Order: sequence, then C-alpha cells, then structure tokens
Amino acid sequence: MRYGDLRGWIAAAREIGEVRDVRGASWEEDIGRITEMLHHTDDSPAVLFDDIPGYPKGQRILVNANATRRRLALTFGLPLDTERRPLMDEFLRLTESDRALPPRVVPDGPVFENVLRGADVDVLKFPSPFWHPLDGGRYIGTGVVDVLKDPDSDWVNLGTYRVMVQDSRRVGVYISPGKHGRQFRDAYFKRKQPCPIAVVVGVEPLLFIASTLEVPQGVSEYDWTGGIRGEPYEVVIDPITKLPIPAAAEIVLVGFLHHDRLAPEGPFGEWTGYYASGERAEPVLEVEAIYHRDDPIILGVPPNKPPYEPHRYREYLRSALLLRELKAAGVPGVTDAHCFGVGGCRLFNVVSIEQRYAGHARQAGHVAAMCRVGAYLGRIVVVVDDDIDVTDLNDVMWAILTRSDPERSLDIIHRAWSGPLDPAIHPDEKGHNSRLIIDATKPWEWRDRFPIAIGPDAATKRETRKKWGWILEKAVADAMREAAAAPAE
Repeated sequence: MRYGDLRGWIAAAREIGEVRDVRGASWEEDIGRITEMLHHTDDSPAVLFDDIPGYPKGQRILVNANATRRRLALTFGLPLDTERRPLMDEFLRLTESDRALPPRVVPDGPVFENVLRGADVDVLKFPSPFWHPLDGGRYIGTGVVDVLKDPDSDWVNLGTYRVMVQDSRRVGVYISPGKHGRQFRDAYFKRKQPCPIAVVVGVEPLLFIASTLEVPQGVSEYDWTGGIRGEPYEVVIDPITKLPIPAAAEIVLVGFLHHDRLAPEGPFGEWTGYYASGERAEPVLEVEAIYHRDDPIILGVPPNKPPYEPHRYREYLRSALLLRELKAAGVPGVTDAHCFGVGGCRLFNVVSIEQRYAGHARQAGHVAAMCRVGAYLGRIVVVVDDDIDVTDLNDVMWAILTRSDPERSLDIIHRAWSGPLDPAIHPDEKGHNSRLIIDATKPWEWRDRFPIAIGPDAATKRETRKKWGWILEKAVADAMREAAAAPAE
C-alpha cells in the first residue's frame, strides 16, 4: 500500500495527478453542486475543498475519491493500469476468507489529537455541507463508517449509514431495515438497552469501501481490510463505548442510541436518484465525545442520481462479489457478471453463462436475484450467453430484444427484500418488492439452430480497443481542436 491513512491516500493520489484543490466553495450550495458535477463526469478528479467560508483554513472535505479505475487500483495497492477483469480477479483473491486479519489494538493514535467532551462537544464546528437542495439538514455522515457491535458476540460491524446534524450536540442516524447495523441496534432496543455507536467521519477509502460492500456474515470489516492490506488494521478503544475505532481517523463522534430518543431525520437525496424515504423519526445519537485530528478532513460521498462515485467502483467490486456468490452456490459455467451503475449496482444486474443444460439460465438468474449481493432492493436480472459483453448496455439490450420472447423468457419473484429507499413502491407498502428475471440466452432446445450472430465476441472487442483504441482518441482530439479553431458566429 502507498498510504496508511486518508492523508497518505490524498498524497499518493496527488503524486499521480488525480487530485484537484478547490478553495472558497460554500458548504451551503457550492460543494454539493460541484460534487454532483464530478460524479456525473467520466474520469473526473478527486477534489479537496479548503478555505470553506465560515470555517478555519485546514478544515477540508474530500470528494470523488474512488470514482475512477485508476484511483480504485491505488486504493487496493494494485498497478494503476489494471484492467476490469484482472482488477475483479485480484479483488477476489485479496478478499478470500483465509486472508482476514483481526485488527491490532494500539494505545494511542492521531485521532486523539483533540478530545472534546461535555460542554466542548460541537458537531457544528465541522463544515458539513447541504449536499442536495431539499435535504432535511446538513449531513456530516455520507462517506461515513459507523461502528456497532453485536450485543451477543464479538462481531464488530462497520457500515455506511447516513448521519444528519440535528444541532451542536446531536446527530440522527438512519440504518435501512435488514442491514447488519440495524440488526445489532434493534437487538439492543428490544432489551431497552442503549446501543453504543462510533461515527467515523473521515477515514481512508479502503475501509470506507469495506463498509459499503457485502462482507461475509460474522466477519468484521476491520478483519477484511486487514486481509487486503496484508497487515492488521490499527485501532484504538474508545473509552466511552468500548468500541474499536481507527487510530488514524480524522473525526469520530461517539455515544449511544436509545430506543425512546428520536427526532425527525431526512429527507435526503438517496442512491436511487430520489428523495425516497421522506422525513421520519429516527434514533438520535447524543454525542458524548468528539475526537479529531488537527485540520480534520471530512470524507464526502453524498448519494446522487446513479451512477455516482460508489457505483463507479461497485461496478467492479460488487460484480466480482456476485461472481463469487454464483459460483459458491454451485452454478456452473458462469463466465462474467456486471452490476450496472445506472441501476445503482443493485437494480440492473447481468450474468453471462456457457449453457450446459436445460434450466441453467433460470438457475443463474434466480440465484443472482436472491443471493446476498443481489437480494437487497434489486429489480431486474438478465442472463445472457457468453458471447455477450455484460458491461455493454447496447450488447445486453440486443440480446434481450433478439433472444428473449416475453411468453417464455420472463419470471417474476414476489415479496423480495426491499426497503424505504425504493421509489417504485407505494409509501404505505415499503418493505417488499418484486424481481424480474429475463432469460436472454438462446433457447436451449434449439440453440444449435439459432441464427449465427455477426461481429466479434466480447474478448475480441476488448483486444481491438486495447490495440487500436488510439484511433478513437485521436479522432476526439482532432474534433476538439477543430471546434476550438472555428470562428465564433
């Protein structure tokens, strides 16, 4: 790894020309607008905001960290030019269960450079932005890692659950139903016990990624991340909650959630591209202590209309995890999988197979829809033959339109796992949704008589672009030069 903490990551990304500095952008409006622009522009840089009006110089916000394959490779310690499938394969190798390493507890760390307790607690001292115009408040927790512990075991979960500023001493924490952190929280609440929580606002991008993915049941994201790094992740024990927190975190808020202490939370622009969950009463964290480094950095990853930053890296990582789960379930002949960013890497997933028997495509589709990676808030799963490029939306749609027939190719799963963020479900009926499985493979019974397709297969297309893609780049550059040289009308 070329970095040890968020500051080290920024320095490494700056060395390879991937960071831009922006000064003077307002937290009220500019930072949210700029971030939305970055999220929806291919190959846009990571941006570090400083000199934010109303706040001291050095209180910074980093956005768009993992939005390119090049920066994602940096985060995982891989060669910067690693291509899609090798990146996915290496990610799967790095996250094999036997690589997990428990964290190392150290006595102190930079996170304790400043300790605020009692009357000194002030969440408003940090420049939390209004990320979207209609948000119900300022969200300090977007690129956040929330640390909770199972009350019945030693399992420590790190999840990305949004955190809204209520006032100087309180924040609201929303956790979607079914998530590990929600299960832990509800177990405490059922017993009328306070739920300890640590909200880690600024953390290096690898641990943040871990908190956003489907890490195996019972495995802590600290262990998972340690396995990728090849060395234990360093943590310190918070004296108030007794939870392990990153020793080099930028900002941490600690305290307890209570079943009977609620406040309005939301609305918030979410990953589906809507203010989907409205305003509702959610548990409030009454912050007992704030720990932060000198000149702290907030990691900002606000949801936007898909695809936004996490969708750009999840297209690689969640696709790889889907491949792993299909194979672990015993589905043979799976050649590739892709979770499209336009569907938030959940709503539209595609699997390619080398057909081996009748019903093979249906099996792959149903497993993909209901395994851990595909189960939460999915919508459509498409199964295609192995000559289709699962990353090419045009190729996938061509397969749907020419190889599937509505009366024989569609299955629907009813009452699957959804949640409050699903915009297509009636506000009073959130919780379940349905799934569409599309079999866009050549019909098994007469596949040998199916018309022969023209054009190269996916592997050949990739090789052609690798060898001859410079032609396209030159054409684009020439067009830009000609446009710039054209006389103004």
